[in-house]
Amino acid sequence: MSKALIATELPKRMKRADQIVEAVKRWIVVQDIQPGDRLPNEKALMEQFACSKGTVREALKSLEVQGLVTIKTGPNGGAMLAEVPYGNASQMLRNYLHFQHTSGPDIYGLRKLIEPEIAVLACDQLSDDDIAHLAHLTSCCAQPPVDIEQRLHNRMSELDFHILLADRCGNPILGFMGRFLNDLLKDLVIYKKVQLPEQIEFSKSNLQYHLQLVEAFKVRDKQKVRQLMFEHMQSAEAFNIELEARLSKQLL
Repeated sequence: MSKALIATELPKRMKRADQIVEAVKRWIVVQDIQPGDRLPNEKALMEQFACSKGTVREALKSLEVQGLVTIKTGPNGGAMLAEVPYGNASQMLRNYLHFQHTSGPDIYGLRKLIEPEIAVLACDQLSDDDIAHLAHLTSCCAQPPVDIEQRLHNRMSELDFHILLADRCGNPILGFMGRFLNDLLKDLVIYKKVQLPEQIEFSKSNLQYHLQLVEAFKVRDKQKVRQLMFEHMQSAEAFNIELEARLSKQLL
């Protein structure tokens, strides 16, 4: 079956450059095109889409800005398909949500649903080195912080624990959502709330759940992992709702 890029019918109201962009995206999905595959050259695209060189270049620039192609100049240059880096996708979504008044409880409402699933999926995928790293991240939070810098380091280590699980879960959508929600927490919760007095009970609770999760991962006890992670998210949500209330009082 040919994997050639085809100028498919798209809405007439769409700009020609945008039609090329959408055709390339459809080509990637339908034909299972991989990073590193080349797009047709400018002349071929002009012929396929019956458009000018300027229109083709506008479309290629749009694809480049979106991270879907890299463009090289010179005799062997051209547009090459690229995998969009996670960081770019996450940052764009976070930029959008910064203006939607997203709160910690909003994030935890979703984390309660997906973190237990991520943890169970990761259970069989974690290597001994991964489990050792989870234990190390947990140990980083064992000592009470002496200053704001240490508090921030501890919170980052707690979230890195969950990011590692997201990276190992084997489901690209759940993995992305897990990493993304933890990035949101770094942006919207930690940096906003780190100036408040240390939540000692919250830190202790996180530490105990992470310690128990490490032990459950060691024996690959999925039922225990699911239970612990759900309870962990419920507990964290309760602490976060309390913290939001304290922040609101400070603003009054």
